[in-house]
Amino acid sequence: QEQLVESGGGLVQPGGSLTLSCAASELTLWAYAINWFRQAPGKEREGISCIDYGDGGSTYSDSVKGRFTISRDNAKNMVYLQMNSLKPEDTAIYYCAAKSRCDSDYVGAWGQGTQVTVSS
Repeated sequence: QEQLVESGGGLVQPGGSLTLSCAASELTLWAYAINWFRQAPGKEREGISCIDYGDGGSTYSDSVKGRFTISRDNAKNMVYLQMNSLKPEDTAIYYCAAKSRCDSDYVGAWGQGTQVTVSS
């Protein structure tokens, strides 16, 4: 059973915006670093953003820097990914994952993914 659940994906036009949510079924998310990944058909899974545990900082890949913003709402036990200025190249399945810290390579829990399609 999934410990994390992503939602908010869908079809959006180029230049549009979309917000993804990551919800926990059993985990208290403030205690974990949360890493957003994406995977397009035929391509490797790409780490695009991470927010560290507690009140830690955030990081972004070069491909999304300046367009995407990761955030937490601890009261709701949620993590969000605000995506702006979307491009067709952003089309992928997006996943959230829990890690001990952003600079760790080990992923302890995954969500099922949510599809984002950017097309006119």
